[in-house]
Amino acid sequence: MKDLAQIMQQAQAMQAKMAEVQAKIEATEADGVAGAGLVRVKLKGKGELVSVTIDKSLMGDEPEIVEDLIKAAHADAKRRLDQAMEDAMRAATAGFGGLMPGFKLPF
Repeated sequence: MKDLAQIMQQAQAMQAKMAEVQAKIEATEADGVAGAGLVRVKLKGKGELVSVTIDKSLMGDEPEIVEDLIKAAHADAKRRLDQAMEDAMRAATAGFGGLMPGFKLPF
């Protein structure tokens, strides 16, 4: 029973750590850039688009070019955000590798 109590304590510690990481992820922001800085987007932790900045020099171009650059900047920001979330999860779960033999976390 002592082992079960220890496992429960570890699970509770992991749950608290995961809640902390989730809050950190939600507060994280990532910038995406396309067209050598002509288009910039900012995303929050869950992929929410916070802002779009378009250089004035693009406004005379065809709209399709600007649309493509916005999509590329969004993809860049999302990739950076995903990497930041992956790094945070890896750091949060680093100490829980020995939770139970053969037990693997789903991330």
